[in-house]
Amino acid sequence: MTDPSPSQMSALEIRASVSLASIFALRLLGLFLILPVFAVYAQSIPGGNDATLVGLALGIYGLTQGLLQIPYGVASDRWGRKPVIAAGLIVFAVGSFIAAAATDITWTIVGRAVQGAGAISAAVTAFIADSTRDQHRTKAMALVGGSVAVTFAGSLVLAPALYAAIGVNGMFAMTGGLVIAAIGVLLWVVPPAPPKAHRSAGSASSVTLDPQLLRLNIGIFVLHAVLMAMFVVIPLLLVQRAGLPLSEHWKVYFPVVILSFALMMRPLMVAERRAIVRPLFIGSIVLVMIAQLGFLLFGDSLAWLALWLLLFFTGFNMLEAFLPSLVSRVAPASAKGLALGIYNTAQALGLFAGGALGGVIAARWGAEGVFVFAASVTAVWWLIALGMRELPVVAVSDPVSA
Repeated sequence: MTDPSPSQMSALEIRASVSLASIFALRLLGLFLILPVFAVYAQSIPGGNDATLVGLALGIYGLTQGLLQIPYGVASDRWGRKPVIAAGLIVFAVGSFIAAAATDITWTIVGRAVQGAGAISAAVTAFIADSTRDQHRTKAMALVGGSVAVTFAGSLVLAPALYAAIGVNGMFAMTGGLVIAAIGVLLWVVPPAPPKAHRSAGSASSVTLDPQLLRLNIGIFVLHAVLMAMFVVIPLLLVQRAGLPLSEHWKVYFPVVILSFALMMRPLMVAERRAIVRPLFIGSIVLVMIAQLGFLLFGDSLAWLALWLLLFFTGFNMLEAFLPSLVSRVAPASAKGLALGIYNTAQALGLFAGGALGGVIAARWGAEGVFVFAASVTAVWWLIALGMRELPVVAVSDPVSA
Protein backbone atom coordinates (compact mmCIF):
# COMPACT_ATOMS: atom_id res chain seq x y z
CA MET A 1 0.00 0.00 0.00
CA THR A 2 1.38 3.42 -0.90
CA ASP A 3 2.51 5.75 1.85
CA PRO A 4 0.12 8.59 2.65
CA SER A 5 0.97 12.17 1.79
CA PRO A 6 2.82 13.95 4.61
CA SER A 7 -0.01 16.51 4.64
CA GLN A 8 -2.70 13.87 5.15
CA MET A 9 -3.42 11.49 8.00
CA SER A 10 -3.05 7.85 7.03
CA ALA A 11 -5.95 5.41 7.29
CA LEU A 12 -4.25 3.83 10.30
CA GLU A 13 -3.82 7.20 12.02
CA ILE A 14 -7.48 8.05 11.44
CA ARG A 15 -8.61 4.64 12.68
CA ALA A 16 -6.47 4.87 15.83
CA SER A 17 -7.48 8.47 16.58
CA VAL A 18 -11.23 8.00 16.04
CA SER A 19 -11.50 4.69 17.89
CA LEU A 20 -9.45 5.87 20.88
CA ALA A 21 -11.35 9.18 21.03
CA SER A 22 -14.61 7.19 21.07
CA ILE A 23 -13.37 5.17 24.06
CA PHE A 24 -12.41 8.41 25.79
CA ALA A 25 -15.87 9.84 25.04
CA LEU A 26 -17.78 6.79 26.28
CA ARG A 27 -15.98 6.93 29.59
CA LEU A 28 -16.62 10.66 29.92
CA LEU A 29 -20.30 10.11 29.20
CA GLY A 30 -20.48 8.01 32.35
CA LEU A 31 -18.90 10.81 34.34
CA PHE A 32 -20.84 13.75 32.86
CA LEU A 33 -24.26 12.20 32.34
CA ILE A 34 -25.45 12.59 35.92
CA LEU A 35 -24.30 16.21 36.36
CA PRO A 36 -27.54 17.89 35.19
CA VAL A 37 -29.85 15.66 37.27
CA PHE A 38 -27.99 14.31 40.28
CA ALA A 39 -28.73 17.17 42.67
CA VAL A 40 -32.46 16.61 42.15
CA TYR A 41 -32.19 12.81 42.37
CA ALA A 42 -30.09 12.97 45.55
CA GLN A 43 -32.98 14.49 47.48
CA SER A 44 -34.79 11.15 47.22
CA ILE A 45 -32.07 8.96 48.79
CA PRO A 46 -30.70 8.79 52.37
CA GLY A 47 -28.03 11.43 52.93
CA GLY A 48 -28.81 13.22 49.68
CA ASN A 49 -30.05 16.36 51.39
CA ASP A 50 -26.49 17.14 52.55
CA ALA A 51 -25.02 19.50 49.93
CA THR A 52 -21.48 18.62 50.95
CA LEU A 53 -22.07 14.92 50.28
CA VAL A 54 -23.79 15.68 46.97
CA GLY A 55 -20.79 17.77 45.91
CA LEU A 56 -18.46 14.98 46.99
CA ALA A 57 -20.42 12.45 44.95
CA LEU A 58 -20.12 14.65 41.87
CA GLY A 59 -16.44 15.50 42.31
CA ILE A 60 -14.83 12.48 43.96
CA TYR A 61 -14.00 10.87 40.61
CA GLY A 62 -11.65 13.80 39.91
CA LEU A 63 -9.71 13.08 43.09
CA THR A 64 -9.29 9.33 42.46
CA GLN A 65 -8.40 10.02 38.84
CA GLY A 66 -5.81 12.53 39.95
CA LEU A 67 -4.20 10.07 42.32
CA LEU A 68 -3.98 7.28 39.72
CA GLN A 69 -3.23 8.93 36.37
CA ILE A 70 0.55 8.80 36.85
CA PRO A 71 0.61 5.11 37.91
CA TYR A 72 -1.57 4.21 34.90
CA GLY A 73 0.64 6.26 32.56
CA VAL A 74 3.84 4.68 33.85
CA ALA A 75 2.27 1.22 33.69
CA SER A 76 1.30 1.83 30.06
CA ASP A 77 4.92 2.77 29.27
CA ARG A 78 6.10 -0.47 30.86
CA TRP A 79 3.44 -3.05 30.00
CA GLY A 80 1.77 -1.56 26.94
CA ARG A 81 -1.16 0.75 26.28
CA LYS A 82 -3.91 -1.77 25.50
CA PRO A 83 -3.63 -3.94 28.64
CA VAL A 84 -3.62 -0.90 30.91
CA ILE A 85 -6.56 0.75 29.13
CA ALA A 86 -8.55 -2.53 29.30
CA ALA A 87 -7.86 -2.83 33.04
CA GLY A 88 -8.96 0.77 33.61
CA LEU A 89 -12.20 0.26 31.67
CA ILE A 90 -13.00 -2.80 33.79
CA VAL A 91 -12.44 -0.77 36.99
CA PHE A 92 -14.68 2.00 35.64
CA ALA A 93 -17.43 -0.51 34.80
CA VAL A 94 -17.25 -1.99 38.31
CA GLY A 95 -17.66 1.52 39.77
CA SER A 96 -20.64 2.16 37.52
CA PHE A 97 -22.39 -1.01 38.70
CA ILE A 98 -21.65 -0.17 42.36
CA ALA A 99 -23.27 3.23 41.85
CA ALA A 100 -26.19 1.61 40.01
CA ALA A 101 -26.86 -0.63 43.00
CA ALA A 102 -26.45 2.17 45.56
CA THR A 103 -29.42 2.98 47.78
CA ASP A 104 -27.86 5.92 49.66
CA ILE A 105 -25.42 8.75 49.05
CA THR A 106 -22.50 6.94 50.71
CA TRP A 107 -22.52 4.01 48.28
CA THR A 108 -23.00 6.41 45.39
CA ILE A 109 -19.82 8.18 46.50
CA VAL A 110 -18.03 4.82 46.65
CA GLY A 111 -19.16 3.97 43.14
CA ARG A 112 -18.07 7.34 41.77
CA ALA A 113 -14.68 6.97 43.45
CA VAL A 114 -14.20 3.55 41.83
CA GLN A 115 -15.28 4.99 38.47
CA GLY A 116 -12.54 7.61 38.80
CA ALA A 117 -10.03 4.90 39.67
CA GLY A 118 -10.29 3.68 36.07
CA ALA A 119 -7.90 6.52 35.21
CA ILE A 120 -7.06 5.73 31.59
CA SER A 121 -6.82 9.24 30.16
CA ALA A 122 -3.01 9.29 30.18
CA ALA A 123 -2.73 5.87 28.55
CA VAL A 124 -5.29 6.77 25.85
CA THR A 125 -3.64 10.07 24.95
CA ALA A 126 -0.20 8.43 24.99
CA PHE A 127 -1.56 5.71 22.65
CA ILE A 128 -2.81 8.40 20.25
CA ALA A 129 0.58 10.14 20.43
CA ASP A 130 2.30 6.82 19.67
CA SER A 131 0.03 6.16 16.70
CA THR A 132 0.27 9.52 14.90
CA ARG A 133 3.04 11.49 13.24
CA ASP A 134 4.04 14.80 14.81
CA GLN A 135 2.53 16.90 12.03
CA HIS A 136 -0.90 15.33 12.59
CA ARG A 137 -0.89 15.00 16.36
CA THR A 138 -2.77 18.22 17.10
CA LYS A 139 -5.58 17.12 14.75
CA ALA A 140 -5.69 13.75 16.50
CA MET A 141 -5.74 15.39 19.92
CA ALA A 142 -8.46 17.75 18.67
CA LEU A 143 -10.67 14.67 18.31
CA VAL A 144 -10.09 13.94 21.99
CA GLY A 145 -10.67 17.56 22.97
CA GLY A 146 -13.78 17.63 20.82
CA SER A 147 -15.00 14.43 22.44
CA VAL A 148 -14.85 16.18 25.82
CA ALA A 149 -16.94 19.11 24.60
CA VAL A 150 -19.41 17.09 22.53
CA THR A 151 -19.87 14.48 25.27
CA PHE A 152 -20.46 17.24 27.80
CA ALA A 153 -23.06 18.85 25.53
CA GLY A 154 -24.60 15.47 24.72
CA SER A 155 -24.95 14.63 28.38
CA LEU A 156 -26.96 17.82 28.90
CA VAL A 157 -29.31 16.77 26.12
CA LEU A 158 -29.67 13.12 27.07
CA ALA A 159 -29.72 13.31 30.87
CA PRO A 160 -33.26 14.66 31.44
CA ALA A 161 -34.82 12.12 29.06
CA LEU A 162 -32.82 9.20 30.48
CA TYR A 163 -33.59 10.29 34.03
CA ALA A 164 -37.30 10.21 33.27
CA ALA A 165 -37.03 6.82 31.54
CA ILE A 166 -34.60 4.79 33.66
CA GLY A 167 -33.57 6.95 36.62
CA VAL A 168 -30.05 7.65 37.86
CA ASN A 169 -29.44 4.01 38.82
CA GLY A 170 -30.34 2.95 35.32
CA MET A 171 -28.03 5.60 33.89
CA PHE A 172 -25.13 4.23 35.92
CA ALA A 173 -25.91 0.70 34.76
CA MET A 174 -26.17 1.86 31.15
CA THR A 175 -22.77 3.54 31.26
CA GLY A 176 -21.24 0.42 32.81
CA GLY A 177 -22.55 -1.58 29.87
CA LEU A 178 -21.24 0.97 27.36
CA VAL A 179 -17.79 0.84 28.92
CA ILE A 180 -17.77 -2.95 28.60
CA ALA A 181 -18.62 -2.46 24.92
CA ALA A 182 -15.67 -0.06 24.71
CA ILE A 183 -13.36 -2.93 25.70
CA GLY A 184 -14.48 -4.68 22.52
CA VAL A 185 -13.63 -1.55 20.52
CA LEU A 186 -10.20 -1.49 22.16
CA LEU A 187 -9.48 -5.14 21.36
CA TRP A 188 -10.89 -5.40 17.84
CA VAL A 189 -11.02 -1.90 16.34
CA VAL A 190 -8.06 0.03 17.77
CA PRO A 191 -4.92 -0.85 15.75
CA PRO A 192 -2.00 -2.55 17.51
CA ALA A 193 0.29 -0.20 19.41
CA PRO A 194 3.58 0.74 17.73
CA PRO A 195 6.74 -0.76 19.28
CA LYS A 196 7.58 0.70 22.69
CA ALA A 197 10.47 3.14 22.91
CA HIS A 198 13.37 2.15 25.11
CA ARG A 199 13.10 3.87 28.48
CA SER A 200 16.16 6.07 28.89
CA ALA A 201 17.78 7.03 32.16
CA GLY A 202 16.70 10.37 33.55
CA SER A 203 13.35 10.47 31.72
CA ALA A 204 11.33 10.80 34.93
CA SER A 205 13.23 13.84 36.20
CA SER A 206 13.21 15.54 32.81
CA VAL A 207 9.45 15.04 32.52
CA THR A 208 8.72 16.26 36.04
CA LEU A 209 10.92 19.36 36.01
CA ASP A 210 10.80 20.52 32.40
CA PRO A 211 9.63 24.19 32.44
CA GLN A 212 7.57 23.78 29.26
CA LEU A 213 5.72 20.79 30.67
CA LEU A 214 5.15 22.57 33.98
CA ARG A 215 3.49 25.47 32.12
CA LEU A 216 1.23 23.04 30.27
CA ASN A 217 0.31 21.13 33.43
CA ILE A 218 -0.58 24.35 35.24
CA GLY A 219 -2.67 25.27 32.22
CA ILE A 220 -4.80 22.15 32.18
CA PHE A 221 -5.34 22.43 35.94
CA VAL A 222 -6.61 26.00 35.58
CA LEU A 223 -8.73 25.24 32.50
CA HIS A 224 -10.68 22.45 34.18
CA ALA A 225 -10.92 24.27 37.51
CA VAL A 226 -12.56 27.16 35.64
CA LEU A 227 -14.91 24.76 33.80
CA MET A 228 -16.17 23.15 37.00
CA ALA A 229 -16.41 26.41 38.93
CA MET A 230 -18.45 27.97 36.10
CA PHE A 231 -20.97 25.16 36.07
CA VAL A 232 -21.63 25.53 39.75
CA VAL A 233 -23.46 28.77 38.84
CA ILE A 234 -24.20 28.86 35.08
CA PRO A 235 -27.32 26.61 35.24
CA LEU A 236 -28.76 28.81 37.98
CA LEU A 237 -28.09 31.97 35.93
CA LEU A 238 -29.86 30.48 32.92
CA VAL A 239 -32.91 29.89 35.12
CA GLN A 240 -32.87 33.13 37.11
CA ARG A 241 -31.55 35.71 34.63
CA ALA A 242 -32.55 34.19 31.29
CA GLY A 243 -35.82 32.59 32.39
CA LEU A 244 -34.89 29.27 30.80
CA PRO A 245 -36.22 26.15 32.56
CA LEU A 246 -33.68 23.47 33.43
CA SER A 247 -35.23 21.05 30.95
CA GLU A 248 -34.45 23.49 28.11
CA HIS A 249 -30.83 24.33 28.93
CA TRP A 250 -29.63 21.94 26.26
CA LYS A 251 -31.03 24.34 23.66
CA VAL A 252 -28.22 26.72 24.65
CA TYR A 253 -25.42 24.31 25.48
CA PHE A 254 -25.63 22.02 22.50
CA PRO A 255 -25.55 24.57 19.65
CA VAL A 256 -22.94 26.65 21.48
CA VAL A 257 -20.58 23.69 21.89
CA ILE A 258 -21.05 22.43 18.32
CA LEU A 259 -20.55 25.93 16.85
CA SER A 260 -17.46 26.51 19.00
CA PHE A 261 -15.99 23.24 17.78
CA ALA A 262 -16.59 24.27 14.16
CA LEU A 263 -15.07 27.73 14.76
CA MET A 264 -11.84 26.38 16.21
CA MET A 265 -10.94 23.75 13.60
CA ARG A 266 -9.63 26.02 10.82
CA PRO A 267 -7.41 28.20 13.08
CA LEU A 268 -6.12 25.04 14.74
CA MET A 269 -4.95 23.49 11.48
CA VAL A 270 -3.45 26.75 10.18
CA ALA A 271 -1.56 27.33 13.42
CA GLU A 272 -0.05 23.85 13.34
CA ARG A 273 0.91 24.04 9.66
CA ARG A 274 2.50 27.50 9.92
CA ALA A 275 4.14 26.94 13.34
CA ILE A 276 2.18 29.74 15.02
CA VAL A 277 0.78 27.62 17.83
CA ARG A 278 2.05 29.94 20.57
CA PRO A 279 0.03 33.08 19.65
CA LEU A 280 -3.17 31.08 19.09
CA PHE A 281 -2.60 29.19 22.34
CA ILE A 282 -2.16 32.41 24.32
CA GLY A 283 -5.07 34.00 22.45
CA SER A 284 -7.28 31.07 23.48
CA ILE A 285 -6.42 31.72 27.13
CA VAL A 286 -7.45 35.34 26.61
CA LEU A 287 -10.78 34.15 25.12
CA VAL A 288 -11.48 32.12 28.26
CA MET A 289 -10.63 35.12 30.43
CA ILE A 290 -12.83 37.48 28.38
CA ALA A 291 -15.72 35.04 28.74
CA GLN A 292 -15.40 35.12 32.55
CA LEU A 293 -15.33 38.92 32.56
CA GLY A 294 -18.33 38.91 30.22
CA PHE A 295 -20.31 36.69 32.59
CA LEU A 296 -19.37 39.06 35.41
CA LEU A 297 -20.20 42.35 33.69
CA PHE A 298 -22.74 41.52 30.99
CA GLY A 299 -24.49 38.29 31.99
CA ASP A 300 -28.03 39.49 32.53
CA SER A 301 -29.80 38.00 29.49
CA LEU A 302 -29.96 34.81 27.48
CA ALA A 303 -28.22 36.39 24.48
CA TRP A 304 -25.27 37.61 26.55
CA LEU A 305 -24.93 34.31 28.42
CA ALA A 306 -24.97 32.40 25.12
CA LEU A 307 -22.29 34.70 23.67
CA TRP A 308 -19.94 34.24 26.62
CA LEU A 309 -20.51 30.48 26.56
CA LEU A 310 -19.60 30.47 22.87
CA LEU A 311 -16.38 32.39 23.53
CA PHE A 312 -15.53 30.14 26.46
CA PHE A 313 -16.05 26.88 24.58
CA THR A 314 -14.18 28.13 21.51
CA GLY A 315 -11.15 28.86 23.68
CA PHE A 316 -11.69 25.71 25.74
CA ASN A 317 -11.82 23.44 22.69
CA MET A 318 -8.66 24.91 21.17
CA LEU A 319 -6.80 24.54 24.46
CA GLU A 320 -8.10 20.99 24.87
CA ALA A 321 -6.55 20.18 21.49
CA PHE A 322 -3.29 22.08 21.96
CA LEU A 323 -2.39 21.01 25.49
CA PRO A 324 -2.06 17.21 25.15
CA SER A 325 -0.48 17.59 21.71
CA LEU A 326 2.16 19.93 23.13
CA VAL A 327 2.80 17.63 26.09
CA SER A 328 3.33 14.66 23.77
CA ARG A 329 5.76 16.67 21.60
CA VAL A 330 7.79 18.16 24.45
CA ALA A 331 8.04 14.94 26.50
CA PRO A 332 10.82 12.38 25.86
CA ALA A 333 9.62 9.64 23.50
CA SER A 334 10.31 6.96 26.10
CA ALA A 335 8.19 8.63 28.78
CA LYS A 336 5.08 9.93 27.03
CA GLY A 337 2.89 7.86 29.33
CA LEU A 338 4.51 9.39 32.42
CA ALA A 339 4.25 12.92 30.98
CA LEU A 340 0.61 12.48 30.04
CA GLY A 341 0.00 10.85 33.43
CA ILE A 342 1.23 14.01 35.17
CA TYR A 343 -0.80 16.12 32.74
CA ASN A 344 -4.01 14.14 33.34
CA THR A 345 -3.39 14.23 37.09
CA ALA A 346 -3.33 18.02 36.88
CA GLN A 347 -6.53 17.91 34.79
CA ALA A 348 -8.39 15.69 37.25
CA LEU A 349 -7.27 17.68 40.29
CA GLY A 350 -8.40 20.83 38.48
CA LEU A 351 -11.88 19.33 38.13
CA PHE A 352 -11.95 18.47 41.81
CA ALA A 353 -10.56 21.84 42.95
CA GLY A 354 -12.82 23.83 40.64
CA GLY A 355 -15.94 22.09 41.85
CA ALA A 356 -15.00 22.41 45.52
CA LEU A 357 -13.82 26.03 45.35
CA GLY A 358 -16.66 27.05 43.05
CA GLY A 359 -19.18 25.77 45.58
CA VAL A 360 -17.53 27.53 48.51
CA ILE A 361 -17.13 30.82 46.62
CA ALA A 362 -20.69 30.72 45.28
CA ALA A 363 -22.05 30.12 48.77
CA ARG A 364 -20.20 33.15 50.16
CA TRP A 365 -20.00 35.65 47.30
CA GLY A 366 -22.46 34.40 44.69
CA ALA A 367 -21.96 33.94 40.97
CA GLU A 368 -19.99 37.19 40.72
CA GLY A 369 -17.37 35.81 43.10
CA VAL A 370 -17.04 32.67 40.99
CA PHE A 371 -16.39 34.68 37.82
CA VAL A 372 -13.88 36.94 39.60
CA PHE A 373 -12.06 33.80 40.77
CA ALA A 374 -12.17 32.23 37.30
CA ALA A 375 -10.94 35.39 35.55
CA SER A 376 -8.16 35.84 38.11
CA VAL A 377 -6.72 32.34 37.85
CA THR A 378 -6.97 32.50 34.06
CA ALA A 379 -5.02 35.80 34.11
CA VAL A 380 -2.30 34.14 36.20
CA TRP A 381 -2.16 31.29 33.68
CA TRP A 382 -1.87 33.81 30.82
CA LEU A 383 1.16 35.40 32.52
CA ILE A 384 2.78 31.99 32.99
CA ALA A 385 2.05 30.99 29.38
CA LEU A 386 3.81 34.10 28.04
CA GLY A 387 7.09 32.30 28.77
CA MET A 388 6.17 29.43 26.46
CA ARG A 389 8.42 29.05 23.43
CA GLU A 390 7.16 28.30 19.93
CA LEU A 391 7.80 24.74 18.82
CA PRO A 392 9.61 24.44 15.48
CA VAL A 393 7.86 23.40 12.30
CA VAL A 394 7.46 19.64 12.45
CA ALA A 395 9.77 17.83 10.10
CA VAL A 396 8.17 15.25 7.85
CA SER A 397 8.81 11.90 9.44
CA ASP A 398 8.27 8.42 8.11
CA PRO A 399 4.56 8.06 7.72
CA VAL A 400 2.54 5.59 9.69
CA SER A 401 1.64 2.99 7.15
CA ALA A 402 -1.99 2.37 6.40
